[in-house]
Amino acid sequence: MDNGTIYVRERGNLRRVGDIILAQPKPPPSSSSCRRTNPFVLRKEHFIFTYNEEGSLRYTTKTLFDLTLLFVADNIHHVDSLVGFPDQIGDRLFVAAEEHRVFLNPDISQKALKLFSDAYGDLLLSSLCLRHRFPLLHERITEIKTFHSLKSLDLFGCRLGDDHDLFQHLTSTSLASSLTQLFIGGNHLSDVGLQRLTAPIRMMHKGLDSLELLDVSYNPISEMGLRYLKCLPKLAKLDASGTNMKLGTGLKTTLWDILGLIHSEKPLSTFDHSGCKTEGWAEQVVNQWETSGCQIPKQKKMEESRASALRFFGRQKFVRELLNVGENGKETNMEKLHFYKPTANIHLKGKMDASTTCLQVRNPTCYSRKRKQESGKPDASHQSPPTKAKSSSSLVLTAEDTDLLNSY
Repeated sequence: MDNGTIYVRERGNLRRVGDIILAQPKPPPSSSSCRRTNPFVLRKEHFIFTYNEEGSLRYTTKTLFDLTLLFVADNIHHVDSLVGFPDQIGDRLFVAAEEHRVFLNPDISQKALKLFSDAYGDLLLSSLCLRHRFPLLHERITEIKTFHSLKSLDLFGCRLGDDHDLFQHLTSTSLASSLTQLFIGGNHLSDVGLQRLTAPIRMMHKGLDSLELLDVSYNPISEMGLRYLKCLPKLAKLDASGTNMKLGTGLKTTLWDILGLIHSEKPLSTFDHSGCKTEGWAEQVVNQWETSGCQIPKQKKMEESRASALRFFGRQKFVRELLNVGENGKETNMEKLHFYKPTANIHLKGKMDASTTCLQVRNPTCYSRKRKQESGKPDASHQSPPTKAKSSSSLVLTAEDTDLLNSY
């Protein structure tokens, strides 16, 4: 097989197949010349070994279907596409490739995962949790980018900064339209990072248009950065805890005017990380990546971790102060700034005063009555604040936005 030619019988004719090297195991040492020349040597994995009641070893051959799966899994890097194959076949083929540790091979893992991702979408992986797992993200960034059908992505504490190329991937691929939950807290993300993240949808009207939940907590973000989130049409929940913003009347008004969100008196359960986990066929593959990463020699791993920390943030003490993280690695107890978008009738129960209810529910009758009252007053100073707020919330393309547009 190594030096021979492969022929395939197709419609009664023999056709030569060239430039294909099939994965073959090393033949066992044997004195038989037939075993040395026959490429299709019986392999141990072709049999199922069991013991009978008497304790004797017995074996049976696997089905032709199982043998075919093993052959395709060994040569998955030669497969052009899996589109059109049933989900059951794809699931079993993925398990076979996983058992053969195909996805641990950096030479073929990216192509193999892309085959399954293109054919089966969120069945491969619908949710990915990389919370505080920066080494895993750094080592497997090329494979992680193949998961383009994620609905939830947790990157909390992954040391991304403002200029990480992962932001461009999130907004320029099909992942941008499928992602509904994004956790990017604790990444030293500033207003510039939010500008970069939302640039495609603000300027080209594509990217993150399905995002409903966003976590930007423990980042040095100010109220000025919130205007970049105005372009997210479906944003319904926001976590801004541990940022440069302080809870007050001004912040509540800004969040309502720009995003239509109100402050939650109780912390929202969607931000407590209890429901975030990795789900899909590739769940065990991600665990294998992390396990194999732990097997790196200790000295080499320490050097890489130290170099990464210095490259992104500098000293460890500075990182903890910047992210408001305590010595035990957990976020310090701070006031939770959780905001959500209310439903149409949530404030009609008389818990709030009439003016607040009118603002949050946007009752047309109440709004028109208020306009009449303001128009009847001779003092025009009452009309200036809304005009100022409206002008400040409008977005214009700056030179930085133009540069970001050219980069996509």
